[in-house]
Amino acid sequence: MPALASAYSVGFLGAGQMATALAKAWANAGLLDLTHSLAGEPDPTARKKFSDATGLRAVPTNAEVVQGSQILVLAVKPQILAAALSEVRGALTDRHLVVSIAAGVTLAQLAGHLGSETRVVRVMPNTPCLVGASATGYAVGPAALPDDGAIAARLFGSVGVALAVPEGQLDAVTGLSGSGPAYVYMMIEALADGGVRAGLPRETALKLAAQTVFGSAKMVLETGTHPAALKDAVASPGGTTIAGIHALERGAFRATVMNAVEAAATRAAELGKKS
Repeated sequence: MPALASAYSVGFLGAGQMATALAKAWANAGLLDLTHSLAGEPDPTARKKFSDATGLRAVPTNAEVVQGSQILVLAVKPQILAAALSEVRGALTDRHLVVSIAAGVTLAQLAGHLGSETRVVRVMPNTPCLVGASATGYAVGPAALPDDGAIAARLFGSVGVALAVPEGQLDAVTGLSGSGPAYVYMMIEALADGGVRAGLPRETALKLAAQTVFGSAKMVLETGTHPAALKDAVASPGGTTIAGIHALERGAFRATVMNAVEAAATRAAELGKKS
């Protein structure tokens, strides 16, 4: 497979929400060979949704997906991954790059299912890829070619930010950015509830809360300024913000968020051992 080709024939094992979002984004970015990219999915309803959303074919068997693909994206649930891989192992060749987005499934486990010679990249995206704002970590397997990591970075960079990490850090990535959107949604909900308690209409409070989180994240990313410095710039002496920060500190806000990331990372490691 030519490294960093203009477009790739990609086959998806599974045609769920994540596969659909990636297919749409990669097609819009000109990264998909639209003629030869497709998905394998046993559920006819899911196949129709995928095709309607992406314009790509969806077929009931995985064998056809492997046959026509250069890149194979494993987008099925971890608990059924082994069965799906058993269907395709015999059809894989050295031209295939396998990209796994199955949470907790290690490179060693994938090699055990597919063979140690298989080119594999393990990827942990998150659900904001649905709106082109994913935070993704990825690790390349020992049999990967030198440009396989660059291919993964190009594909997942088209739906947000993609960072290479050692595989040993992917459980931490899962706990932080993989599960992190749920924590942020809770923060937005809590901010909005606080606004309602202070007298704002629900719709107004929710829009202000979501935009506040969005704008604050944009400040961190675009200015490169440490969040602590940005926080201090808002908190004037004896003012409203430092009063609110004090209330958060009384509730162990930062320690609680850190504990959430740690708990999710620990659970990801546990799930990986069971896969």
